[in-house]
Amino acid sequence: MASNVDVSRIARGTPGFSGADLENLVNEAALQAARDDKSRIEMADFEKAKDKILMGSERKSMVVSEEDRRLTAYHEAGHTIVGFVLPGLDPIHKVSIIPRGMALGVTQTLPEKDSLNLSKSKATNMIAFLFGGRAAEELIYNDVTTGAGNDIERATDIARKMVCEWGMSEKLGPLSYEKSEGPVFLGMQYGNKTREYSDAKAEEIDKEVFGIVDHGHKTALKILTDCRDALERITEALLEFEAIDGHEVDLLVNGSPVSEIRKIRNNSTGSGGGININS
Repeated sequence: MASNVDVSRIARGTPGFSGADLENLVNEAALQAARDDKSRIEMADFEKAKDKILMGSERKSMVVSEEDRRLTAYHEAGHTIVGFVLPGLDPIHKVSIIPRGMALGVTQTLPEKDSLNLSKSKATNMIAFLFGGRAAEELIYNDVTTGAGNDIERATDIARKMVCEWGMSEKLGPLSYEKSEGPVFLGMQYGNKTREYSDAKAEEIDKEVFGIVDHGHKTALKILTDCRDALERITEALLEFEAIDGHEVDLLVNGSPVSEIRKIRNNSTGSGGGININS
């Protein structure tokens, strides 16, 4: 194992992995190193192995038009900037527009420490983070696509849980409006919830959920409007490099040009923090 391997960073990126899962990760990293004719397993090999296990193999044979590629870059850049600006969210670890599985791109975060609770402020910011991609599409193209479908679904789910399960609505109070009955089976989590409120209260809940989601959407749109230059820099970097790491995101958001990232990568000897090394 090479000296640049950060075991704690690997641990942060593999929450819930069993011993067998970690063994599979190490084996996959060893195969990656062997394919590249290396004598040691480097951090880059662990990163590639983790991405393959969590998100699927790279779809190198997939033909993506330049228009779709640019749209994906803006979408992921939108997530990245909102996630970088808002407090309390997990740090940005990696941003990629390399197709994997069903996704054309991904913005990956890594927690700095284990957390067993979710605060109202973090839940609210998570919704804005999820709307970063759609907000970027609106800002740049004055239009929206189906690419934000999963983001909207997840944001709506968080907002509804805030209102109905977690008592985080000031208007409706700290009450539980939904409960699950009977055993919950995989894929049937939502089939066993019962309603214990009137149609009038259901309308209030719907309005409150919409208000929380709409606030997150508007927050994301404002952040990207204020950070338009950073949005363009990250998009440019993604189109050139296809993937960037958290350190490079930090440089780009804080004003460094893409040429600075290019220079760092060209000067890298294999132990630095550029994406060519660590992902």
